[in-house]
Amino acid sequence: MKNVVAYIRVSTDGQIGDDKFGLEVQREQIIDYCSKNDMNIVKWYSDEGESGAKYRPGFDEIVYGEVTNPPYEAVVVAKSDRVARDINIYFYYQGALLRKNVELISITEDFGQFGVFANMLKAFTLTCAEMERDNINKRTSAGRTVKSSKGGYSGGRTPYGYKAENHQMVVVKEEANVVKMIFRMKDKEGMTYKAICEVLNAQGYTNRSGTKFTISTVQTIYENKKVYQGFYKYGKNAEWVKGMQEAILYEEDC
Repeated sequence: MKNVVAYIRVSTDGQIGDDKFGLEVQREQIIDYCSKNDMNIVKWYSDEGESGAKYRPGFDEIVYGEVTNPPYEAVVVAKSDRVARDINIYFYYQGALLRKNVELISITEDFGQFGVFANMLKAFTLTCAEMERDNINKRTSAGRTVKSSKGGYSGGRTPYGYKAENHQMVVVKEEANVVKMIFRMKDKEGMTYKAICEVLNAQGYTNRSGTKFTISTVQTIYENKKVYQGFYKYGKNAEWVKGMQEAILYEEDC
């Protein structure tokens, strides 16, 4: 009997539990495959809520950790894109495991039965997965562009004074008050960024991370004036449009 380790992954938090190819489905398929192919699953590894574009600490532990042959002869996954959709990353991992004399087995594709064509089929399958990912990214980007052209929040870090809630930018009252103070001190009192920082820190105000205000933080807030006035754009080359978010600054504030 061949000793193996098994690996399962879902790519986003939302998939855990409900995804049609979620953790339990993958687990059942791997157990069934191993029982039919005289394989003994010694250990399980998983990554839950790790995006395909991010690091996979569970799988990295397999590749860079103590999984060696002996005692383990293979790593079994339910599908190749559970390892990586990027073809270069997949083959990098495969090569790294082979250097430890550990086979990487994808049971859904079952490349092994095709003999000399196995690597060709594996490359083709991964290329399709990579194209699918690129198409998803393009559709997502297009959707964000359309939404932002109408003034809707399209993702990314929200400026100080706002938070993301239900895919919208919502005013954070405490932060909004600080924003108004900064613009009043800068525009009406002519204070420097350094002087503004000293006032805010002396009065016990903190930035979003809970630390003291710095010149760069105050400058970034000041340079977001258009957003605070109720305008919005997504991307450097986009045009400013009337935003859907509530304005923080009005004419009397600056």
